[in-house]
Amino acid sequence: MRRILIISSTLCLTFAVTGLVRAEDKGLDFEDDTTRINYSLGYQIGGDFLRQGVEMNGDAIVSGIEDALRGRTPQIPQDEMRATLVELKQKVVAAERANRRATEISRVKEGEEFLSVNAGKDGVQSTQSGLQYRVIEPGSGATPGLTDRVAVNYKGTLVDGKEFDSGEDVSFSLNGVIPGWTEGLQLIREGGRIELYIPSKLAYQDRGPLANRTLIFDVELLSVTPTEVKQGD
Repeated sequence: MRRILIISSTLCLTFAVTGLVRAEDKGLDFEDDTTRINYSLGYQIGGDFLRQGVEMNGDAIVSGIEDALRGRTPQIPQDEMRATLVELKQKVVAAERANRRATEISRVKEGEEFLSVNAGKDGVQSTQSGLQYRVIEPGSGATPGLTDRVAVNYKGTLVDGKEFDSGEDVSFSLNGVIPGWTEGLQLIREGGRIELYIPSKLAYQDRGPLANRTLIFDVELLSVTPTEVKQGD
């Protein structure tokens, strides 16, 4: 909603339009900069309303813009227009909140169903926290401690197999990542490789673009660097 209002204000304040061409009129000259700009802005505004589920009447929108640009008395009292826009914003916000909640529920359910099936697969084990894992190669070097630095190669995918992240020789403190990684990498030794199936509560929970997602990571533990203990600690 805020984006729509900003775009609409920009349209009104920035361009001194000598004549607005209605959408049903023919012969728009798209070689003309003003025509191209106005059409592009109109299309973007219309797309925003469409995505937000707001019903549009093109004639009414054009009429409102024309009246404002020409300094005419509005056909609806100002206080009624303000009340209408406040109501519209409330509806859009409520719809967005409902959509987010539906997405959250869907993602959580998808993850739970995946983990339920995955738990019965060969080689897959579960911890008390709910983490599932499959050791591909146990490794033969050091086992990382909670505060150690580790270097890894990894690939992250969603439960549908879509890759969302990967990295090579990435270094970090084991207590500085999501809980599923912290717990999971302590299950193998240096040189090992593990596949982690991390429920959302051990991943990003309800934060960020991966909120409420169950995540799968294929991780190769390249090295473990113990934390130096300062003398006197």
